[in-house]
Amino acid sequence: MRYLRSGLIQHDQSQATEGFTLFSPIAQTKTCLIDMDGDVVHEWDLPSPPGNYTYLMANGNLLAACRSEGGPEGMAARGGRIVELDWDGNVVWEYIDHYQHHDFRRLPNGNLIYIGWERLPDETASRVQGGLPGSDHGGEIWGDFIREGDPAGNTVWEWHCATDMEIEKYPICPICHRNEFAHANSVTLNRDGDVMVSWRHNHLVAVIDRATKKFKWEMCDMALFGHQHDFQEIGNGNYMLFANRDHTDKHGVQVGSAILEIDPASKEIVWEYTGLPLHTFFSPHISGCQRLASGNTLICEGIWGHIFEVTPGGEIVWEYVSPFFIPKGHPSGREGINQMFRAYRYAPDSPEIGGRLSL
Repeated sequence: MRYLRSGLIQHDQSQATEGFTLFSPIAQTKTCLIDMDGDVVHEWDLPSPPGNYTYLMANGNLLAACRSEGGPEGMAARGGRIVELDWDGNVVWEYIDHYQHHDFRRLPNGNLIYIGWERLPDETASRVQGGLPGSDHGGEIWGDFIREGDPAGNTVWEWHCATDMEIEKYPICPICHRNEFAHANSVTLNRDGDVMVSWRHNHLVAVIDRATKKFKWEMCDMALFGHQHDFQEIGNGNYMLFANRDHTDKHGVQVGSAILEIDPASKEIVWEYTGLPLHTFFSPHISGCQRLASGNTLICEGIWGHIFEVTPGGEIVWEYVSPFFIPKGHPSGREGINQMFRAYRYAPDSPEIGGRLSL
């Protein structure tokens, strides 16, 4: 929902999880770290607007995917230039792939894993099912690849939807354009080292076996997920995601987003957060979630620039709305928005903060 004021909205000191919250306003070149009072305590200036988001690593440096000049035009969440900035904002490392989009992670071994686009061969594109008829831009369809590269830029592992995915099994959502299959929007590893991916246009989340490149676990559910984001494994071994649910009742889904915690063994929903009433929590695209050490959950309702923390019982105990609205006449053409892709909370004693700040 649209919020009438910005900055800190509420803070229950007895229940909120103390720490610093990081976010990057979309289409702007700043990344902000705020304290529990909503005050900016540190800021980084990026070389260009982020391809989506940034996050702090255990060495205290910031990893960001910034927009490059290459890659396909008109595609969402374009990155292309992944940069590591130290605490003072100096670029200490970078990796260029103009086709990178949405998500990227620095792995424990120092390698980088990320999502990228590649044009599907005509024969492969002919097998793509679903989507809005006639919306494939003259028959051209872009698919996703996932690549792991070492610090020197050498590719050590790859996965391609064109060759490693049963394309006919996963039709594009009926309200999505056919120029893109299948719009991967998150990638990370689980504790076994396998690759967890979310594909928005297919309402699909899956775990890819790194050895066989086949799905070893998957769920695909339009009504339950509705263009989900931020598929991840949490500390108890369960999976969690942001279910955008951006369809209407016409498609069998009520308007209202949800955070879902899933038991991977049974595929049952073991915890869920929704708005009361449903429409009071709704972000039709972008957005994310983070399970905190306290057991609370930090939620980024991205389209409204809204970050809030809820208890296991669903009580909101901290809430903030970004005041960084894009000004009128901005070259991005996105004036008036304060959107963000994800947000992260870091404990004061975490290695990411490294004693540089105190509450």
